[in-house]
Amino acid sequence: MSVQPLRKEQARNPRTVEEARAFVAHVESLFMPWNIDALVAGFTDDCVVRFGTVPELRGRAALREFFTARSARQKNYRLDKQFRALMGEVIANVWSGEWDDADTGARMRGFGAETWVMRDGKSAVWEAAFNVARADQAGGVAEMLR
Repeated sequence: MSVQPLRKEQARNPRTVEEARAFVAHVESLFMPWNIDALVAGFTDDCVVRFGTVPELRGRAALREFFTARSARQKNYRLDKQFRALMGEVIANVWSGEWDDADTGARMRGFGAETWVMRDGKSAVWEAAFNVARADQAGGVAEMLR
């Protein structure tokens, strides 16, 4: 698979809401199908990733392993990212996704929120919180508290 640049080569962060919205949309497109090379290229060499309960990841090599493992597990991945805010060097978005679990075949769904701290047009810090459940089961706070 050829590497698709994260966006037109610019060594600067998105400066306007329109640029940030376009950046989020482009990142979304790299997940369907998984374009791991382009995803990893969109991060700084010294990136820090805090993704839910996954132990903190540092650097592109660790990020590549993470994306490779996810892409093997999340078959037929469909993602919708929605831009929420731009404040200085920080972009916030929410996402929802669906996929088939490669191990169980179960249809899964997830929802989360992310912040990206940008540096020189790339993500330096990616922080994500999310919820995941089987798509065929109702879930919510009430069920979680039982």
